[in-house]
Amino acid sequence: MIHTHLSRYTGFAAVGCGLIAAVIYALMISVTLAHIEAVSGQVPFDMRPLGYRPEDAATLLESLGAEGRAYYLSRQIPLDTLYPALLALTLSSTVCWFGRHMPNSIFVRLGVALAVGSALFDYVENLGIVAMIYGWPDVSGSLVYAASTATIAKSVMTTLAVILVLAAGLIWARLPKADVAA
Repeated sequence: MIHTHLSRYTGFAAVGCGLIAAVIYALMISVTLAHIEAVSGQVPFDMRPLGYRPEDAATLLESLGAEGRAYYLSRQIPLDTLYPALLALTLSSTVCWFGRHMPNSIFVRLGVALAVGSALFDYVENLGIVAMIYGWPDVSGSLVYAASTATIAKSVMTTLAVILVLAAGLIWARLPKADVAA
């Protein structure tokens, strides 16, 4: 009985958080990040999965101007404060829901660890972006490299977590119907 209720709530959490995360992601991509790119003519930090160098950061921050930097802080960062946690909850809930019938719980633990790690690195990235904006024009190379490393780690962990969730979904879909019904 308890297992059935937990499975139901895990499914609801996956869908609910996923829907909210999708709306926020769509807002970021189509509004805030698009505006940042339009104003600066540069790809925003958040959209550079392979990272960036101090020269790239300086070009973006200079191109944004004071208003663009203020926009980054007041519009993009608040949305990107909500998004990582919602994505982590979505991915974690989904892998737990799919994994409830899988004999290997390491698969589920790895999925949760990757999802949570992705969110943590996204928050470190955000802190780095905020520090770069507040520190402009005196931004240290080590701060840029730290933020860039967090961006790369976030990108890798997010990609791996999504792949793991998709793999869990494929495994779940291939389970015999008697195992799926429980």
